[in-house]
Amino acid sequence: MSYKVFIDGKEGTTGLKIFERFEKRNDIELLTLPEDKRKDSAERAKMINASDYTFLCLPDQAAKESVSLCTNPNTKIIDASTAHRTNPEWAYGFPELDKSFREKIISSKRTAVPGCYASGFIAIAYPLVKSGIMGKDYPVVVHAVSGYSGAGKKAIAQYEDSNRNKELDSPRLYALTQEHKHLPEMKLISGLEYEPIFNPYICDYFQGMCVTVGLHSRLLAKKVSAKDVQEMFLSHYEGCNFVKVSNFMGEGVLTEPFIASNTLAETNKMQVFVYGNDERIMITTRFDNLGKGASGAAVQCMNIMMGLDETIGLL
Repeated sequence: MSYKVFIDGKEGTTGLKIFERFEKRNDIELLTLPEDKRKDSAERAKMINASDYTFLCLPDQAAKESVSLCTNPNTKIIDASTAHRTNPEWAYGFPELDKSFREKIISSKRTAVPGCYASGFIAIAYPLVKSGIMGKDYPVVVHAVSGYSGAGKKAIAQYEDSNRNKELDSPRLYALTQEHKHLPEMKLISGLEYEPIFNPYICDYFQGMCVTVGLHSRLLAKKVSAKDVQEMFLSHYEGCNFVKVSNFMGEGVLTEPFIASNTLAETNKMQVFVYGNDERIMITTRFDNLGKGASGAAVQCMNIMMGLDETIGLL
């Protein structure tokens, strides 16, 4: 069976990566618009309503407009923007989090793809809250690093300019007002009562991401060791195709005492690391901000909505 698919916003980084992931698939018929029509609402509406699946790789307001253009009750929409991630009428596209998330993706005609930083954080926080290890009121602090591809086309051009500002040679801390656009979903989906303190860094490499949460065991809702936390994550993500929990640090996980951020580039994989000690427990997720953090997750959700093997077209 062949599915008609339209990517609204194919010229952006996420859209281009989704397009690339379809190149070797013979079950996808891509609907496209000429360059001079890609911002024409009437032409976009034709493509959306002619499709079985439409991906939205657009700014929030444009994504909302695209949803309003959809009049075909059979068209399913997968939105990679921030616009619908906290909307309870939409499925949240992280099927590994819980059986209920996967079931809603299967049954829904509207799925919101998680944000890249949000994916890494929620993969940590949701199991901690659900297991009762971390209270919903825990004062969470998140540190994260990302390649510059996650900052969009304008930032990519700045980083790849041979005459760029020297500040771009260094990791740069941003979102200084604690109002990053991923925070609402980070709080809501994790089940937290308060938004975490979030410190993201953009760094001088193209793609890949690490998100880290540190826990003071004395503040946790349960008395646990670092090994207990690792075993909880192992149980939570048991059997997942793309999310894997590594051995406890110190048991041969890495040959060097560091976690590089670009190791999983070009894949849809995510690794969870638990390390530190029993007083200060650290959890880090490593993944591709353009993969499990964007286009890979979007294609995975589409596969699930189609009733296919979720791994088709994904590494």
